[in-house]
Amino acid sequence: MEQIENFFKIKHLYHRAGFGIAYPDLQKASNRNFHKAVKHLFSQAAAVDPGLTTVDQGETRQQLLRQAGLGAKKELTPAESEQRKTILRMQNAKSRDLNITWIQKMIDSESPLLEKMTLFWHGHFACRSNNPYYAQQLNNIQRKNALGSFKTLVMEVSQSPAMLQYLNNQQNRKNRPNENFARELMELFTLGRGNYTEKDVKEAARAFTGWSYNREGDFEFRRNLHDEGNKTFLGKTGNFDGEAIIDIILEQPAAAEFICKKLYTFFVNDQPNEIHIKELARHFNAKSYNVAAVMEKMFKSDWFYDAENRGNKIKSPAELLVSLSKTFYVNYQKPQVLIQLQSSLGQYLFNPPNVAGWPGGKNWIDSSSLMLRMKIPSLVLNDGLIDFSGKADPEDEALLAINRKGKARPVKSYINAATDWPRFLASLPKDCSAEKLAAFLLQPGLNAKIKSLIDHKATLKNIAIEITSTPEYQLC
Repeated sequence: MEQIENFFKIKHLYHRAGFGIAYPDLQKASNRNFHKAVKHLFSQAAAVDPGLTTVDQGETRQQLLRQAGLGAKKELTPAESEQRKTILRMQNAKSRDLNITWIQKMIDSESPLLEKMTLFWHGHFACRSNNPYYAQQLNNIQRKNALGSFKTLVMEVSQSPAMLQYLNNQQNRKNRPNENFARELMELFTLGRGNYTEKDVKEAARAFTGWSYNREGDFEFRRNLHDEGNKTFLGKTGNFDGEAIIDIILEQPAAAEFICKKLYTFFVNDQPNEIHIKELARHFNAKSYNVAAVMEKMFKSDWFYDAENRGNKIKSPAELLVSLSKTFYVNYQKPQVLIQLQSSLGQYLFNPPNVAGWPGGKNWIDSSSLMLRMKIPSLVLNDGLIDFSGKADPEDEALLAINRKGKARPVKSYINAATDWPRFLASLPKDCSAEKLAAFLLQPGLNAKIKSLIDHKATLKNIAIEITSTPEYQLC
């Protein structure tokens, strides 16, 4: 009985801390204490990871210089206009390559916890950049510090060109402060509303004056643009710079609680449990904002495995696509379809709707997206034909307008995916029944409806497609 319970606890752990687990690995881990499974996840995440290397810094620098030269001209020749369009197309192509590379990395990674944490921080520090190198740089900052010091993570994110550009801190200078970055730093990244005043926003903005970046994409503090006067921030007065502001923020008990609430609603339950969040926040504070320490406490807590916290969260589009592809060893011959699927499902990585990120939870589902979600497993696993007639991402509208010829048509495309069915079926126990397979593939417990739905005479392959096409498969 204990081994059966361990089986479901570890399955739950790997779906929340990663993107699922293969049946043989699950069986092996079930024979040990689940704390060892937690330890294994963290040891995998500690391995050196080179991050994403899709976008070349030198090539990007040359493009930026050409763009700057063209942008400085009052009028462009036809050849120069075409050159600008070419640069835009190249940047968009690199951005798509970056997106696909990260999705594939999540599918293939031997460090699932590291990629899941990177996905969490990607939504927490939501940012859009039309410079693919800056976007890659920020993603690698989030991965490098994903389980390290939260203070270091905040500092490096705050000094990244992607975020400085996105939140207008390039325009933040002495005597003309721009409050955008300072406001979002407190409201969305560290404290949450109600834990600071408008006066604090204004004073923090003064402290971040001069925080900028150079043409190489490196952080640069421009002292001649910095306000050297005293600032009064969250009850303290001094000649604060941006780093001092971050230090003062992290001294506030509200900061640890705010981050732990975000972690809880992402990894545990959309409905916050204040007792558990305060427990995590105290630990986070005591461990000097070490992310690995608070995540380990979460994964080792009995309440993490309570029935009310299992199979209760709607998978994000990224989690759905990655877990499905990972479970069935899917190889996409035309990986561009992963971009189309993300757009249609409402989570285009590297392109959050705004600085608050994707709302998540029940917001992932509406009447049209649910039908598409339930179709995707059978389409991917059977290489089906899908109709992409959804709305284009706003950032792509300009490029679409440039390339549009004649009336737009709905895009129909074969998924062009190859599922390694022999490998998947060989990974199952020899005596695998339809119900045992359903219990492995679904996070919610098997109910009467699911049991009656299963065609016991069908092959395990067809049962797998049948099960992954249910609403219950959308839950994690």
